[in-house]
Amino acid sequence: MSESAKSQSFALARDVLRIEAEAVAALENRLHEGFAEAVRLILDCRGRVVVTGLGKSGLIARKIAATLNSTRVPALYLHPAEALHGDLGALAAGDVVIALSYGGETEELLKLLAWIQRLGLHLIALTGVPASTLGRNAQAVLDVSVAREACPHGLAPTASTTAALAMGDALAMTVAAARGFAAADFAELHPGGRLGRQLTPVAELMHAGDKIPRVPPQAAFSDLLYEMSRKGLGMTTVVDEQGKLLGLISDGDLRRLLERHGAAAVDLRAADCMTARPVTIPATMLAPAALRLMETRKITSLPVLDAAGALAGVVHLHDLWTTGMI
Repeated sequence: MSESAKSQSFALARDVLRIEAEAVAALENRLHEGFAEAVRLILDCRGRVVVTGLGKSGLIARKIAATLNSTRVPALYLHPAEALHGDLGALAAGDVVIALSYGGETEELLKLLAWIQRLGLHLIALTGVPASTLGRNAQAVLDVSVAREACPHGLAPTASTTAALAMGDALAMTVAAARGFAAADFAELHPGGRLGRQLTPVAELMHAGDKIPRVPPQAAFSDLLYEMSRKGLGMTTVVDEQGKLLGLISDGDLRRLLERHGAAAVDLRAADCMTARPVTIPATMLAPAALRLMETRKITSLPVLDAAGALAGVVHLHDLWTTGMI
């Protein structure tokens, strides 16, 4: 490609990105009663959210349905043409319908209106023409109009589909926040792949039960060495008779004690060697947060506490590295 062709390509690409960015930014000023009503309708929905659209709008509709599902809002995509040829049974009492049509006059969608009204379903419209037939028949209208498409000829749906996608994301995220959807919920719905690993709580990665290195406060120096060597985590916890965490001893602590006391260090007990009130984390902490804490504080192993504050396990830096999240 010549330098002139490259320059023209970059100029066009910048125009496309600028036009689409402006289209999305303009939506911020349209978050009025229609948006609030759409959120309310979905929050009050006792069935499923059925998202429909044709062509490029149909592709955006699929994405919106997928995003709702990923945030624990039961949703499905309904192809409007196929609905008219046998799939109308996908609609049921209690559902909320989100219909996407930039012009608001898509024939197949308008034919669905009678069935939607017959079932008494609430309709949310994402359209660039709020006064269209679709907009007039919706209980909530989200205006996704754009000044122009990013297509050089003004024909291919580009800025308009980007605006609809962004508005759908805004709607889904607002509903998720209103329902108290948290990172732990997201982790539960995304158990596979890198995302699932990133959302894994340390309780699923930690060493628990007999794998926890632990000694009583009166344990001898030799017992500390044995426990640390046997469990292979480079540390041991110090616990009382009820299993309450009293402190922590790392292999670095032992080296420093030997440097300071020499041979006399072997006469010390666990209570003399431990760091009282060590850094701990809750079992519910997600793996990335634990990794960030350990790397920031330069800690290799962390005691993990349960909801009652009792020692539940120990997580090692290598346990987090091997999840593949970094």
